[in-house]
Amino acid sequence: MEKITSAKLAQILGCTADKIVDVVIDNVSTDSRKITPTSLFIALKGERFDAHNFVKEVISAGCPLVVVERLLDDVPSERQLVVEDTLQAFGKIGAYNRSLFTGTVIGLTGSAGKTTTKEEIAFLLSKFAPVYATGGNHNNAVGVPQSLCEMDMKASYAVIEMGMSAKGEISYLTNLVKPDIAVITNVYPMHIEFFENFEGIAGAKAEIFESMSKNGVAVINEDTNFASLLKETAFKYTHNIKTFGKNNHPQAKFTTQEEGEQYEYNAWCALRVVEILGLDVQKAASYIKDFGALEGRGKRHTLSLSDGSYTLIDDSYSGQPEAMIMAINNLSKMQTKGRKIAVLGKMAELGETSRERHKEVGRVLAQSNVDIVVGVCPETKDMLAQLPVDKEQYYFASKDGIAEFLLNKLLQNGDTILIKGARYSSQVYKITEELIKRGEMQ
Repeated sequence: MEKITSAKLAQILGCTADKIVDVVIDNVSTDSRKITPTSLFIALKGERFDAHNFVKEVISAGCPLVVVERLLDDVPSERQLVVEDTLQAFGKIGAYNRSLFTGTVIGLTGSAGKTTTKEEIAFLLSKFAPVYATGGNHNNAVGVPQSLCEMDMKASYAVIEMGMSAKGEISYLTNLVKPDIAVITNVYPMHIEFFENFEGIAGAKAEIFESMSKNGVAVINEDTNFASLLKETAFKYTHNIKTFGKNNHPQAKFTTQEEGEQYEYNAWCALRVVEILGLDVQKAASYIKDFGALEGRGKRHTLSLSDGSYTLIDDSYSGQPEAMIMAINNLSKMQTKGRKIAVLGKMAELGETSRERHKEVGRVLAQSNVDIVVGVCPETKDMLAQLPVDKEQYYFASKDGIAEFLLNKLLQNGDTILIKGARYSSQVYKITEELIKRGEMQ
């Protein structure tokens, strides 16, 4: 981030500056273990923690200035900037640093695949100029301000990911990011238990257009759910709307490392951004073959067995229904040496639609060429119940013991196994971690 004085920070946050220590800050931290003598520490509060409890510790470790919600008695008052809400203060600082960025900001959201698309956009743009991108999936009210504070101010492009689970969250984040190019990759019924209906999710995604910069460009997947609503909303904020899809994408030949329609959509989206920026689309397309799937998002691993090896498709980061169906169909179409195995965890945040969505996935499995299905968590019983009696199936109430079962009883030389499910509620990602660890050790 750009260096900033304590006096300027006080001004940004609306604090009294006459008694604040005179220091210059060049980084912001919410982690008490990562502070430096030029850090600003922001004491965030969560349901299970309160970073105010660590303020004395960070000051003792050399941190010159902290942002707090109450004046702490055991810390010098001149080292405290007191605000009503430290999370909001974090956002203000991030927004200020973004305002100093002279490059082009691409803001991105979507129901599925947004982190991969963000990485692919950044990967292709890096072939033309320096690029900064959101780290990992730091796309919420903490992650976005952190991303904005950590921006490489010398970069030509910044790609910032924004996520949401409720109405108004993207509106808040996009007001911080103020994207020059605002992208919606797709709209699926993710987090639907927090909305009245599916259309509400599309409306919440469309909030990304609200705070676009002057002459901003909206980029929309024209094949996704509620594409017309997205366009109508975007038109309220800009007349510069670009779309991409099966029948509408930059005319450039490319090859993706992974099989599957979603990887083509990611590439079409990234190439549309390249085109909007006036860069060489053909050149960018030539690099797509070098962009591989991310950890937990479809990355393939060849792992050893006592009598050979097998292929693990690690798609364990999330378990959204449409993405689950795409992953199953991709596995079904693959040309493999051995059997096709799907280890599927529960899908989360589906509200009253949960049971029917699990059944829907089960019906897809029933019609697929997947040989063996392993269901993880009680919700998958409805999924397994849709399978024909001749399709081999297993059920586990939790992820416990599955890695041992796969390695010692199920997997054979040449098999291909897909692992996918809601990350935190099914925890199938821990199965992939164990398999990778064990497979690389042999």
